[in-house]
Amino acid sequence: MNVDLFDFDLPPERIALRPVRPRDAARLLVVENGGALSDRHVRDLPGLLRAGDVLVVNDTRVIPAQLEGRRGEARIGATLHKRVDLRSWDAFVRNAKRLKEGDRIEFAAGVSAIAEARHADGSWRLCFEGEEPVELLLERAGRMPLPPYIAGKRDTDEADRTDYQTMFAEREGAVAAPTAALHFTPELTAALDAAGIGRETLTLHVGAGTFLPVKARDTAQHAMHSEWGRIDAATAGRLNAARAAGGRLIAVGTTSLRLLESAADEQGLIQPFEGDTAIFITPGYRFRAVDGLMTNFHLPRSTLFMLVSALMGLDTMQSAYAHAIAHEYRFYSYGDSSLLLPRQD
Repeated sequence: MNVDLFDFDLPPERIALRPVRPRDAARLLVVENGGALSDRHVRDLPGLLRAGDVLVVNDTRVIPAQLEGRRGEARIGATLHKRVDLRSWDAFVRNAKRLKEGDRIEFAAGVSAIAEARHADGSWRLCFEGEEPVELLLERAGRMPLPPYIAGKRDTDEADRTDYQTMFAEREGAVAAPTAALHFTPELTAALDAAGIGRETLTLHVGAGTFLPVKARDTAQHAMHSEWGRIDAATAGRLNAARAAGGRLIAVGTTSLRLLESAADEQGLIQPFEGDTAIFITPGYRFRAVDGLMTNFHLPRSTLFMLVSALMGLDTMQSAYAHAIAHEYRFYSYGDSSLLLPRQD
């Protein structure tokens, strides 16, 4: 499909630079199967779902994956996006033209890495020196990897260490937050529990590739970056049982949705999964594992706007986004959210 179909105009003042407080006070645009729209708040979620439904959240934890350093006199910036092994990560590198294989990059706090290899897409494999776990090195030298549409407007600060982390975050490895879950609070989860709405967790370590623009003119020419995910057998079994009993599986975020769809077989049963996925969902895709999606508002021409258009229909989502812009919803990672409930056949 032509990528231009997924374009829209977003006034820059609609981009949220900080989250609302409390988190569940964020607005929630409910988009239903025929395109009906309803303006609500995230705290209304217990009344918008049914007893027996299951929310599926991502328990990945964001690491401080942005590093600033030098190779000699050259300033080098690195954003880690995928772990390779205990000491090596693939990274997007700023000022990469000043780097060659074998160079040492000196980051802050005595942290250093060797530029091992340059990939065909321009990213680099970095091997961190020393014996300390890389996660400890990043805690010393790294910053939270805010998306470029926020980082380009203000500096990252100490508040982002907690603001850009969900209450479900347990397993370190993401370099971008599963932002739909940023809206959850203990009070909201207690209300969901009381309403009989279930909750299950999976892990997808979100990579910085999620922010890369689609440069191809046709979606068929776009290559997705892979991300590592895991659904264990017990979780898969509970999800299948909930759906068999008539409950809906509502993915909290596109990260949860992509992993569920990667793990589902042709009959729609979710299988245990551990490994990489580079699933790219565009209109025409047949959804097998999910019955709805809670998600923030996405970039024009992005793979994530393509995904929500596949779920609800391109015309429906263009209308929903036009409504959100006209009614001053806050966009992107720190912004408001939407609940997408497609027609169930």
